[in-house]
Amino acid sequence: MTRIPTEPGTTERETVETGTPTPAAAASPKNALDLYFKISARGSTFGNEIRGGLTTFMAMAYIVLLNPLILSGADVTGAKLSHAQLTTSTALAAAVVTIVMGVVGNVPLAVAAGLSVSGAVSALVVPHTTWAQAFGLCVIYGLLIVLLVVSGLREKIMNGIPLPLKHAITIGIGLFVALIGLHKAGFVMSGGPTLVSLGPFGELTGWPVVCFAFTLLTIFVLLARNVRGAILIGIVAGTVFAVVVNTVAHIPTKAWGSAAPTWPGSPVSAPDFGLFGHVDLFGAFGGKGLGAISASVAVFTLVLAGFFDAMATIIGVGTEAGLADSQGRMPGLSKALFIDGAGGAIGGLVGASGQTVFVESATGVGEGARTGLASTVTGGMFVLMLFFSPLAGIVPVEVAAAALVVIGSMMMSQARHIDWADREVAIPAFLTCTLMPFTYSITAGVAAGVISYVVIKAGKGKWREPGPLMWVLTAVFVVYFALTPVKEWLGVH
Repeated sequence: MTRIPTEPGTTERETVETGTPTPAAAASPKNALDLYFKISARGSTFGNEIRGGLTTFMAMAYIVLLNPLILSGADVTGAKLSHAQLTTSTALAAAVVTIVMGVVGNVPLAVAAGLSVSGAVSALVVPHTTWAQAFGLCVIYGLLIVLLVVSGLREKIMNGIPLPLKHAITIGIGLFVALIGLHKAGFVMSGGPTLVSLGPFGELTGWPVVCFAFTLLTIFVLLARNVRGAILIGIVAGTVFAVVVNTVAHIPTKAWGSAAPTWPGSPVSAPDFGLFGHVDLFGAFGGKGLGAISASVAVFTLVLAGFFDAMATIIGVGTEAGLADSQGRMPGLSKALFIDGAGGAIGGLVGASGQTVFVESATGVGEGARTGLASTVTGGMFVLMLFFSPLAGIVPVEVAAAALVVIGSMMMSQARHIDWADREVAIPAFLTCTLMPFTYSITAGVAAGVISYVVIKAGKGKWREPGPLMWVLTAVFVVYFALTPVKEWLGVH
């Protein structure tokens, strides 16, 4: 039986085999909204859901600023996309898919442009295609994932992964999220005489890092004092502190990881939907695009990244939210998986690149979010960003990064569920946990865990125990790790 945390003063509830929390005392729905989202049934409150939704939005609002920067390069013809249109497309796709995830999927998962997908599209695809062709590939990879969901294969894969590996995925995402936060804050940097260092030159410099430290310690103190809304309060306090520091110290804009935390001249902006429908579905497969083989490899790469990044995030955040049963399975999982896959196609259709579940959803879960109402609130905030996108720049990335480190520390609690003395599970779990942050790739961590688990079982003569799906996954992940020589063998550049 998996226990989920409840608010102080409430009765603890247990998760039964179906994964649905059963109140220890009668908890009849308060109204139709409560009944629809199962708020009381999951041991949550309206306050928790709203606070969680706002916290998730504040932790991921940076995507409205960052995604247009990633997609700002020129395509094969030298054409560049409008920054205003990219901003609108990013907010629009996030709003639509996140609200659908909340209303239909009823899970506290927020969806927006995946940085791994946007990065792959910008760096690997667009130099050889037009932007319309690149967005066409996003639509195709999203539709392929939807087909995997409809066939039931994606849910079978998720449910077929051994429970210890699911716990390891949660831990690995926690470490990955914490590393992202530390790096975005400038607290941990890459390069120099060592692989990573404290700050850019082995020491911490600049006021933005101070703002990160202030926010991080504020949240930790509030959590230690069991203050409700600790993460949200910490982000607000950190933002106010950053605005004051920036005003008094006159910090150069380039010193901040994103825009400087100042009140914009005009918080209102008119949305520009010019990229909607800017799609050439099959152009990348032709002679004027990547070509059939290269385009197929690109789609395969996007499917792998979108499939397993989202899968791991859903497992990690769902487990942290107490929505999984004793075997790590989530009821209603197929809906969430379908919406996530459709997000890839929707993102391509509106010109924002593929959408995927964000690990920042864990910040809302940390505030008590347990239902889709939180996602609906997050999506509603992205709707507002269509008209108030300049406001997204007020929260500096260093402040939002502190929330990621906090959530990373929370997700480490899953380590208690792994038998570290059993090497058959401890070694795959270790590789899963460590390779996610060390390779900066969720997919690489999942792949290493799956391959090592199957190989160890086979090496001990238990080759039937992993099951056919795990063997198929192992073959797929071997191709994933060997993708470069495979591309060379196929003559793909």
